[in-house]
Amino acid sequence: MDIDVRGKRVVVAGGSRGIGRSIALGFAAAGAHVSICARGAAALEATRAELAAFGGTAHAAPCDLSSEAAIAGYIPQAAAALGGIDVLVNNATGYGRADDEASWEASLSVDLLAIVRASREALPFIAAARDGTIINIASGSGLNPSVRTPAYGAAKAAVIHYTRTQAAALAAKGIRVNCVAPGSIEFPGGSWDRRKTDDPALYGSILASIPAKRLGRPEEVANVVLFLASPLASWVTAQIISVNGGQGLVR
Repeated sequence: MDIDVRGKRVVVAGGSRGIGRSIALGFAAAGAHVSICARGAAALEATRAELAAFGGTAHAAPCDLSSEAAIAGYIPQAAAALGGIDVLVNNATGYGRADDEASWEASLSVDLLAIVRASREALPFIAAARDGTIINIASGSGLNPSVRTPAYGAAKAAVIHYTRTQAAALAAKGIRVNCVAPGSIEFPGGSWDRRKTDDPALYGSILASIPAKRLGRPEEVANVVLFLASPLASWVTAQIISVNGGQGLVR
């Protein structure tokens, strides 16, 4: 049984690196048409070129996802490039790690409000699709107390709640809404890749909390997102799916 997303028109907000990049590449490799946005021009163009190599439409545009106006400009542009939107993946994060004003502002404006705004802008296009779906990327930090990252954890908890609210509100329109909550994911240049060197004690404690004795890979998150966007998940909505290798089960 194949995960069939061929021909789907997919927007990945925050799609130039890490988990977002893997999600975008997964869709493109499976035959979807993909638009991505992010702030960093170099990574954005590099990922767009990778997407284009699979033969489908590959669109990319810079977008500051903390800006309501920027999102309002990007989403219609993406829809025009793709010929509509079937799938919206809200992946961006403001990396608000601390408990200061800047961290709270970054987390709320990007991790939470970008989802609200992108969903609002994309909704007319998704409603016109045959099997429209929204997939929000939260975090395991939103499911449990997050002492190291209070602003980030609180914003992700709000994303989880909002996902279920979206699902309830949009079910009558035939739109499914789900959430993926990754655990600790490692990739070159990512935060856990850096902490392996910069903070080995923290890295070691996280590693010890995962039964498989390794951190996750971005493509393992992408695989779940593709499933949720496919007809195989046609009766799945309002769900929060952890992708964490059992992280936290070992103490």
